Amino acid sequence: MHTIVLATQKGGSGKSTLAIGLALAAKQAGFTVRLIETDPQGTLSNWQRRRNSDDIVVEPIYHAADFAPRLTMLADSGLQLAIVDTAAGLSAATTAAIRYSDLCLIPARPSVADIEATVSTLSVARAWKRSYSFVLNQTPIRGQRIDNAASALAEEAALDVAEVLARPLIVMRNDHQDSLACGLAVSEFAPNGKSADEIRGLWRWIEARLDLSAGNLLIDQVMSAAECMLHAASEPAADETTTLAS
Repeated sequence: MHTIVLATQKGGSGKSTLAIGLALAAKQAGFTVRLIETDPQGTLSNWQRRRNSDDIVVEPIYHAADFAPRLTMLADSGLQLAIVDTAAGLSAATTAAIRYSDLCLIPARPSVADIEATVSTLSVARAWKRSYSFVLNQTPIRGQRIDNAASALAEEAALDVAEVLARPLIVMRNDHQDSLACGLAVSEFAPNGKSADEIRGLWRWIEARLDLSAGNLLIDQVMSAAECMLHAASEPAADETTTLAS
């Protein structure tokens, strides 16, 4: 199982909307997905209540101590992907989520305040040696401000922008908020729209970044289950050998 965490200190950066969009994009790509909510504000839970389908489960995990054992249980159940939405700021639950992530996505609007607010999240990801990428979200369609923001994020991470900035940038459009209000992802609300294309493109970028394949993950899970069965089957034989030898 792979775990993707969306985290940043600044509120209003679009973490929940991105989490929902990526969950549905991953599901449409053939992955089994669960959304995990660590934000007591409950944006994902409220979205699920408005939804007329139970194809994506939203699971609240509000306590840091519950995070690792629950991820282990989900992985053992065969789940392929967990996408975690976190609260604004840095809490024990957010820190735990980042600690056990395979990729920490740090959304930021192209503003000075948003970029400055990424520092604490970036520090946690680096402290736990977790992979991270910035997502420029709610951007205008074009403008110098986007380029300045991308350069600032790259300088903050002390890496080339191509290494730390996810693509494509996510443009501010009404489709995102309208789909959230309907209990849908943007790829369901306006499947042929530009916003849906951008979210699907972002998911493809993540797939490449993590070298994911739904088919390969399924094969890995089958092999892991087979190894466990072989190990369990060999234990009685080892016990019998020990008894005979004694």
